[in-house]
Amino acid sequence: MTTFFTILFIMIGVNAVMMFFSLSGTNQKAKKPSNGISKTSISEINPIDLISSKYKKAV
Repeated sequence: MTTFFTILFIMIGVNAVMMFFSLSGTNQKAKKPSNGISKTSISEINPIDLISSKYKKAV
């Protein structure tokens, strides 16, 4: 029983440490300005012309 609780507390501790580092990393990323988003071009979507396309029959 003590082995179970030891492993459980170790896993909870590792999870808490990983969560702390991941949350501290997101705060630093959110502070950076995102200038690249406004400069991207919008791609044009062309409709598929199904009437002119020819499909090959399966053998």
